[in-house]
Parts: sequence; structure tokens; C-alpha cells
Amino acid sequence: MTQTLRLGIAGLGTVGVGVVKIIRRQAAMLEARTGRKIEITAVCARDAEKDRGVSLAGYAWETDAVALAKRDDVDVFVELMGGSEGTAKDATEAALAAGKDVVTANKALLAIHGQALAEQAEAAGQVIRYEAAVAGGIPVIKSLTEGLAGNEITRVMGVMNGTCNYILTNMEAKGQGYNALFDECAELGYLEADPNLDVGGIDAAHKLAILSSIAFGTKPNFDGIDIEGIQRITLEDIHQAADMGYRIKLLGVAQRSARGLEQRMQPCLVPVNSPLGQLEGGTNMVVLEGDAVEQVVLRGPGAGEGPTASAVLGDICDIARGLRIPTFGQPATMLEAAQPARTGLPAPYYLRTALLDKPGALAKVAAILGDAGVSIDRMRQYGHTNGTAPVLIVTHKTTRAALDIALATLGDTDVVALDPVALRIEEV
Repeated sequence: MTQTLRLGIAGLGTVGVGVVKIIRRQAAMLEARTGRKIEITAVCARDAEKDRGVSLAGYAWETDAVALAKRDDVDVFVELMGGSEGTAKDATEAALAAGKDVVTANKALLAIHGQALAEQAEAAGQVIRYEAAVAGGIPVIKSLTEGLAGNEITRVMGVMNGTCNYILTNMEAKGQGYNALFDECAELGYLEADPNLDVGGIDAAHKLAILSSIAFGTKPNFDGIDIEGIQRITLEDIHQAADMGYRIKLLGVAQRSARGLEQRMQPCLVPVNSPLGQLEGGTNMVVLEGDAVEQVVLRGPGAGEGPTASAVLGDICDIARGLRIPTFGQPATMLEAAQPARTGLPAPYYLRTALLDKPGALAKVAAILGDAGVSIDRMRQYGHTNGTAPVLIVTHKTTRAALDIALATLGDTDVVALDPVALRIEEV
């Protein structure tokens, strides 16, 4: 195909403006690489008068994204509005119904409605591309659907929210607590309008649902993910984990077990000298493991105007070249409904608590863990303060179910002064 590929862009925030800038700046390069001119014909945003730092002259303006999606002079609907419901969903469905391909950065939409949208797109002969929805500028979707297509994927894991990684690494680097770093992120504009999407692990869990679907051939199942945010992580956890040779990350993990598909987004400990352990600031990292390739580590910026717009343009270029791939790597009608495995595979755990200054307190804790089948690998007791002593335990591999039994029993004793904090240690 040599005719011009015409784009309609809905949403002119940071990413939308970034896409406009790249197309205006690199028009000749894009045509050379795809064999087609790529042009913007129409745009849509709430405020037509807002100064966005780039000229929008020459583009038709729509106030309704659904109307933009239906325009005859639009071949590809580029959805950059966000949100799992409402206008973004309505406009995407309208675009597919009108015979348009779709490029989106909307992780929530795909995590929750991806199966239905994929079936609609594939029944109509259209494609949905969404590299920008997961890990910003890192080409992880393309890696799974194309580069690693010959592999049976065994595990997907990664740090997929730059804000959380920024908070956790700066708690260690600056010696500041969670609340201070949260406030700093708010001032820097790093947080979503609803901050719990970031620090509560929801944003990253949307991304994990998408990756898991591609990796394991399953329908996206956001509700099947165990989600825990970073709000309970303290400076003590950061320092004591480091003392044991670990760093704390908000880590997404998806892998199959005998019980089904395990999907977790929660704070975990990783070895300090591992690729994930060395990840700093707002950078993202995704680790893909396959039977043939073994392990691939992808690292890069997870957000921002340039990186995310770069991912959007990659998808647009693939459409311009005629690349047609099912939404989640194989036909949507072939995707299985995975059985969620809530209990998870055995792993070592980090436990932090404080014991009252009583004879035999430490022995009682060890006995309770042993009775539950939880074996201690390492244990450290720190100096007494105000009649209590902080205790740090690293267990051998155990199930979360066994650990929960031990934790419940510990809570009923008269020697524990602080509710235990339990974090999984992920082998990398």
C-alpha cells in the first residue's frame, strides 16, 4: 500500500502532543521506513484553545471522540484519553465498528475490556496496537508477540510503575520515609489524578494483566491479580532488607503453577546485585523467561512524552507497513479463561516484627513458625528500645498459606509488640 495513512488523535495531553511533534518533525523518515506518508487529519480534546506548545493548524477539530472515530478521513484511531469506561471505550468500539484500526496507550481499557475489544477487532478484520500501554518506551509487547513467538513463556516479571520505584529507591538514597517521598512525587507531577492507581499497585497490575494474557494465551483477567501497594513499606524495611542483601521493589509476577495462573503485583525483595535490584529512580524493567531463550531483560523509561509517544509511533508504523497481528498474539477466540492461583508457588519470605523484652520470646516465635512448617534460614535481633527488640527473619521456601497460619498464631501471643510485615523474596 502506498496511499497516505491518515490518523485521528483523541487526547492531546503529554503523549498526544508528543505524537504530533514526532510526526511533524520526522515525516520524511517515517515515510522512508514504512513506504507510506503518515499524516494527522483530525484531533480531539476538551479545550481547543489551550496552548500545547505545538501548532495544530491544518487539522480538523472534533469535540466528540466518537465522532472523530467515525470520520471518513481517518484510517487509524489513536486513543490517548485514558480510562477504562466512558468516552475512551465508546470511541474505541465506534472506531472498530467503522472499520478503523486502533492504536492506544490505555492499559486500563485493555486490562478490563481487552477480550471483548479483541474479539470485535478480529471479527471485523481490524487490529488494536498498544505498545505504549505497558512500560512506556520499552518494546515489551513486540518482544512477546514477535521476537519471542517461538518460546513457551515460563515467567513474566518486572517493575512497571516508575513512581513506586522512585519512592522506594529514594527512601534508601535520601533516608526519607514514604510520606515525604509521596509528597515529593505529588509536587513533581509524578502521581496519577487518583494516587492510589500508582502507590496502590493498580496501574502496574493493569499492565501485568496485559502481559500475562500474551505470555500464557489467556483472557486478560485483572480481577485475578493479587494486588498490594507500597504504602506499608517503612524505612526500617528498606534498611533491614539492605542489611540482608536485598532491595524492595513493587514487583509484578505472572507464572503458571499446578494450581493455575499466578498473577501478583506486590512489594517483594530481590537480590541487590540482580538487574531488578540495581534499577534506580523512575525507570521500568521487564524480565521475560522462555524455554528456548531463557531470560531477556528489557530496561527503559516507563513514562513521559518522548518514550510513550515513541511507542505509539512504533505501532502506527507497523500498521503502515501492513503488519496484522491478533491483539494478544493469537486469535481472541482461542484465549483460555485461566484458573487464578491465589496461593502461589513456594518462596522464601522476609519477616519483620518487634518482640517484647520477655524471656523465651524469640524461642516462642521460632516454635510457632516451625509448627506451621516454616523453616528459618536467617534471623537477626537488633538492640532493645523501650522494652521491645526489632527482629528480622528470612525463611526458607514456604507457601503463603503456611506463613499466614504462623502469622495468625503470632498475633495471638503475648510476646509480639508489632504486627509482622511479610514480604516475598523473588528469585531473579
